[in-house]
Amino acid sequence: MSSLHFLFNMIWNNKLTEILHGNYQIPANFVNLTFIIFRLEGIITMLINGKYYHSIWPDENDKGKIMVIDQQKLPFFFKTKELCSVEDVYNAISDMTVRGAPLIGAAGAFGIYLATLEITHNTSIGSHLGNAASYLVSCRPTAVNLSWAVNYSLKKLSGITDPDLLSETALGTALEICQTEIDNCRKIGDHGLKIIMEISEKKRGKPVNILTHCNAGWLACIDFGTVTSPVYSAHEKGIPVHIWVDETRPKNQGARLTAWELGTQGVPFTLIADNAGGHLMQKGMVDLVFVGCDRATRKGDIANKIGTYLKAIAAFDNNIPFYSLMPSTSIDFELYDGLKEIVVEERDQDEITSVSGFADGEIRAVRICPENVKAGNWGFDITPAKLVTGLITEKGVCKADEKSIKKLFSDKFK
Repeated sequence: MSSLHFLFNMIWNNKLTEILHGNYQIPANFVNLTFIIFRLEGIITMLINGKYYHSIWPDENDKGKIMVIDQQKLPFFFKTKELCSVEDVYNAISDMTVRGAPLIGAAGAFGIYLATLEITHNTSIGSHLGNAASYLVSCRPTAVNLSWAVNYSLKKLSGITDPDLLSETALGTALEICQTEIDNCRKIGDHGLKIIMEISEKKRGKPVNILTHCNAGWLACIDFGTVTSPVYSAHEKGIPVHIWVDETRPKNQGARLTAWELGTQGVPFTLIADNAGGHLMQKGMVDLVFVGCDRATRKGDIANKIGTYLKAIAAFDNNIPFYSLMPSTSIDFELYDGLKEIVVEERDQDEITSVSGFADGEIRAVRICPENVKAGNWGFDITPAKLVTGLITEKGVCKADEKSIKKLFSDKFK
């Protein structure tokens, strides 16, 4: 039996809780395996109120439930939410209960798993799964991880007709994707740490000031994060770091999520207005810019949260290194020109005309402009490769150009 099948059987037979609490005897030949979905050493890294969490996981007591951290409630309330159907997954991605490119990819894969639970002997499997896949992929168009994960799941299920085997395989695939993204983030952290260490040495131990935009932390990536992974590693090693956290309008993922993450991990940070970054760079108060990525092209253009492009321009003008941190699952090797080929999501104008906050014990939205104002709400922008110092991936750091990317990922180029 493989390590993956062993774990799947444990989940299938409601043994995961016993594993997590040390009440189940793990077979000796599995204890030291490094590739096991929930690592038996340390299992999960992010500790919230004394409990370890990923940002998505299967309910070990109910095969029909996928659990997520409700990111709409943070930082004011820490709540989990059950996803029990394809529709639940679609809505959770759409309303940003779950968000972040790697996480919505994993959620999409779990959505395919939930779709398999609806299959009966009278179901046309191909049509049913194809419809579920198309529906999920249509939810948010910019991040490539969603379509990649859904299509990867379909490929794994191809040719399987037994409903139980379909569900077991789909769950296994979703968990495999989760672990792949966790491992990717861990490696991104290792490579990004070297850059932080180099700057720290040049500054003779003074804090390395890193500016970031939006949230590319463990909430967005299941564990570790992309941008936050090297930050957490540096902090753990005693390397002084300080993070400038953009508020990131209109949904304020920086103010609400990145600030919460860094605070829970004890990393020093300062929250700033989105438009303050250029001023800080001019004053020599930023050493490095780290941003995430929702979709990159094979020549190094990157789509990321709206406002990223302006940070890149300011960094370029002030000779400050600007890196995009991403797993290879966020690179669309089929695309070349980001401005022409990446679809930029447009979201509801209410996100612009109102702001959500905490008052009187509850989360409220208040209007911030006159009534009947027309607003534009583009969720992402495209930063051209010429403004990007480098890409930090699980395979290493490379320049943002086709030749360098191909050197790291030669197997992805046709």
